[in-house]
Amino acid sequence: MKSSHQFFAGLMFVCAPSAFSQVAAAPPAPEPPPAAPTPAPSKWSPDGIDVYLYGDVYGTINTNRPRSGYNQLYNFDDKANNVHLSLAKISLEKASGILGFRADIGVGRTLDIISAGDDGPNHFKYVEQLFLEFRPKNTHGLQLDFGKFVTSAGAEVIEAGSNWNYSRSLLFVYAIPYYHFGARATLPVNKAFTAGVQVVNGWNSLGLNNKFQTVGLVGNFTFKKGTWANDYYTGPQDEGGISAYRQIYDTVLTINPNAKGSVYFNFDYGSDKQPHASRQQWTGIAVAGRYQFTNRFAFAPRFEYYNDMDGFSTGVAQNLTEVTLTGEMKIHEGLIARAEYRNDHADHPYFDRRSQTTLAKNQNVFALGIIASFGPKK
Repeated sequence: MKSSHQFFAGLMFVCAPSAFSQVAAAPPAPEPPPAAPTPAPSKWSPDGIDVYLYGDVYGTINTNRPRSGYNQLYNFDDKANNVHLSLAKISLEKASGILGFRADIGVGRTLDIISAGDDGPNHFKYVEQLFLEFRPKNTHGLQLDFGKFVTSAGAEVIEAGSNWNYSRSLLFVYAIPYYHFGARATLPVNKAFTAGVQVVNGWNSLGLNNKFQTVGLVGNFTFKKGTWANDYYTGPQDEGGISAYRQIYDTVLTINPNAKGSVYFNFDYGSDKQPHASRQQWTGIAVAGRYQFTNRFAFAPRFEYYNDMDGFSTGVAQNLTEVTLTGEMKIHEGLIARAEYRNDHADHPYFDRRSQTTLAKNQNVFALGIIASFGPKK
């Protein structure tokens, strides 16, 4: 018995080192994967400042051949039977950190129109926007801006490349302002709602005739497949010594049912009241859609109804409709072409034409626009 105990004890003594050696020889834990390489800085963002280049040119054929040489009810691409530069500009922006800025400087027919009624120095017409940005820490996304900035109202913007159609809608041309000068604050209240308030120099005014007396209220909602934007501006407006109290409510509902298709509904109501005069009012609605057939081709129709009930916008009390059909082709990255047909109709003779002395109720315009846009990818 003793010998058997000695045998097993010896066996355990011999096997124990072997067992420990197996544990020690187990493969080491895998090393964590290497960190992803830091992306190379964009050539369009030197020193943290984003640089954007934009330009568009157009040619139109107006079948009325208007004596004035202009497409009536149009904006920016208003030269009839002509080829013209609409806008060429450079934009600089620092959109991060506590302090930032935005500057858009350019030339072209677009800026000529925007500044036509400006009450500031003429050289400011080359400045589409110029404002400072302030983002205080620990304020849940609050941003404060001061300077000249484009209006928050409208379904469209000044740059054609950011719209669905090449020509601007009647609501963009007549119902809302282009820009403001003043201060604004924007705060994301939660994931679904962003609120804003503005104190500005009225409509399209640098402040020589108007002071900081117009208030703008902004409320934007974001949901799973769309957005709903609301803007209200109210305050005194002085234009050429004529004082009035002006207000506008603008709302835009945009729905994106899928990755290829989108539609928006835009409604505006505005009024202008001068002392000892009746109130002048205007209202309108626009419905537009866009469908991206392929990576290169898209189609965008638009329909509008505009009631210039007192002639404030167009100089004649009338009802207007317009239908626009726009086809888009991507030529190269950053370069697109848009071919467009548009019909404008008035319920009274309004449109200029060369072949007859009387006015027409309709205007048909064919257009081709070439748009170039370059900058950092967001």
